[in-house]
Amino acid sequence: MEICSLNRFSFIIFMFFASVVTWYTLSRPGYFDCAGSNIVACTFSSRKHISSVSQASNSKLYKVNDATPLHPLDPLTVQEINQVKAILANYEPFLASFPPIHSLCLDEPDKSQVLAWKKGDSLPVRKASVITVLDGHTHVVIVDLGLALVTSHTMDPYSGYPVVTIHDLGEALRTTYSNEDFKKAIAARGVEMSDLSCITPSPGWFGPDEEGRRIAKIVCFSSQGTPNFYMRPIEGIVVIIDMDKKKVVKIIDVNRGIPIPKGENTDYRYVSQDRPMNMKPINPISIEQPNGPSFTVQDGHTVTWANWVFHLKADQRAGLIISQAKVRDSETGELRSVMYKGFVSELYVPYMDTDEGWYFKTYMDAGEFGLGATAMPLVPLNDCPRNAYYMDGLFVAADGSPFIQPNMICIFERYAGDIGWRHSELPVNGFQNRESRPKVTLVARMIASVGNYDYIFDWEFQTDGLIRVKVGLSGMLMVKGTKHENVDQVYENNELNGPLVSENAIGVVHDHFITFHLDMDIDGTNNSFAKVNLVKEETLAGKSPRKSILKPNRKIAKTEEEAQIKLKLYDPSEFHVINPLRRSRLGNPTGYKIVPGGTAASLLDLDDPPQLRAAFTNNQIWVTRYNQSEQWAGGLLVYQSKGDDGLAVWSARNRSIENKDVVLWYTLGFHHIPCQEDFPVMPTVWSSFDLKPVNFFESNPILRAMPNFEKDLPVCGPGSLYQ
Repeated sequence: MEICSLNRFSFIIFMFFASVVTWYTLSRPGYFDCAGSNIVACTFSSRKHISSVSQASNSKLYKVNDATPLHPLDPLTVQEINQVKAILANYEPFLASFPPIHSLCLDEPDKSQVLAWKKGDSLPVRKASVITVLDGHTHVVIVDLGLALVTSHTMDPYSGYPVVTIHDLGEALRTTYSNEDFKKAIAARGVEMSDLSCITPSPGWFGPDEEGRRIAKIVCFSSQGTPNFYMRPIEGIVVIIDMDKKKVVKIIDVNRGIPIPKGENTDYRYVSQDRPMNMKPINPISIEQPNGPSFTVQDGHTVTWANWVFHLKADQRAGLIISQAKVRDSETGELRSVMYKGFVSELYVPYMDTDEGWYFKTYMDAGEFGLGATAMPLVPLNDCPRNAYYMDGLFVAADGSPFIQPNMICIFERYAGDIGWRHSELPVNGFQNRESRPKVTLVARMIASVGNYDYIFDWEFQTDGLIRVKVGLSGMLMVKGTKHENVDQVYENNELNGPLVSENAIGVVHDHFITFHLDMDIDGTNNSFAKVNLVKEETLAGKSPRKSILKPNRKIAKTEEEAQIKLKLYDPSEFHVINPLRRSRLGNPTGYKIVPGGTAASLLDLDDPPQLRAAFTNNQIWVTRYNQSEQWAGGLLVYQSKGDDGLAVWSARNRSIENKDVVLWYTLGFHHIPCQEDFPVMPTVWSSFDLKPVNFFESNPILRAMPNFEKDLPVCGPGSLYQ
């Protein structure tokens, strides 16, 4: 990276939504120099895109810069993005000043058009959806690429603002660093400006005083002695910036007596580890595929594997989108619809601290920063195994120029010794049956590095028709400075809002809620939602030695309100999306059920400002009537929003959902009470949920799957059993 200066100092400027330390040229406003680096969120006027980083020798890469759209849901191409930019530059309202682009993506065709389209047909009219902010107002624009015209233009449709850009955050930091009062506050803490690292966490919304202008709240750290500056917070300094006027609104400077935690033992990089691990080394493990992977990626985005076909693309906000997922029936060979569209709709992270420098840390990572925008290149052999296939993302910078997010998605087959099905019969009946089948799955993976946290998103497809969606959390804690170095110094009534994880560092308690948009189309668009309760039935005296049994009781939800579900341990239930018009040979409606894994619920007051914005976490399951405009659980415009748009508002309309085109929403949650093992970098913790067939197939769809035989496997060396 190129080091740039201001007044003799070098500043490390951390762009929160880019989740990497980015050098920002303060002496040249609006310019981000990407030369010689792999920073992919940068752009400048002379570049249209950034070349991808090199790949592992076995890996394949889809070159987005050479792509042409071949499917109605394919993302915009380089040529299309440049066309949109040219149309906007000549659009009357933007002639005086080209507006900064906050979002520019495909405006997807109507669902009916996509479902009717067959390969070889002409594509539906290509359109672009553009969100920009100009003169303090949000503009939502639709551009028809066929007509080369703006066909729709809406101003300020809701409260809130769109995803912030790297230009916004860079200007906010530039404004902060040039403020003399800020420099004095930093000097008073004993921090050299050359050791300063600042980030721009989102401000949330806390009443009318913060409305009518886009603000940023800047908090800072010392990077002296460590690249892991998160472990060295400068507690109590918050700078509030008006991003449009580029001026400091207020500087909060409290808690001056709190020391900055030391930098020792905070470096997590491999090259810096100089002590033995006191663990016996693990021999290398690799899944070898001498005949290559079993999946193919056609036309850049259509993935075919075993009995699955689906469309896969990168998205600047959602990160990764799965569309038109279909599974082939093992009995009939029919390719049957399961899900029209699935993606992360929002990621809500509220921290549990009321201090001046902490109360606003209630992030909406997808809608405020973008999960695709924060996706750093995957690391071959460590993030993804051998034989992985890599896909780039193609996104748009603030000036309207396309740029590549390299190695953003990987696709690979997973075998970890799991079992697809098995049975062994005890020999007492004369049978010598020992049958077992291996489980091999296909994984589509994306990782978003949103500031201090890394979120791993896996969509795992199984041959038995199940889709497992997994979320892994790693990265660094956001710690709070404290005077305490040991718990013995903490009084009983002292409110730390989290445990000590290192000397002078508190791991503040927080939550993570990941809300998924799951447009299930089970054998077509007309579906219903059924809650199947297990009900205790007491037996009549004298009828059986048993006193009680459980029986399933199925109820079809008529309206959206009836499909709002809070999970309860003592109300055991299954949740089915069924097609009432298609039945199995036994008369059961075909369906899929959502099977929650370990999860958590929000415990905040419903009228707490962060929870008003994140009302989509008030339930773990929602079902809404399909509406193409209802994609984002927190609303279209999330930054500084106040909850007037989003899933809870849509569901309150209480539309009919029986035998309709419906969308299933599921929130996967984590409560995180940090511990010392989370320092200085957290081991990955996982949770998941399943989308599982229920009466969808006539019988076990992998009954005839082949077992593994030694003769079919590669001989790799001394570890082989038969040589």
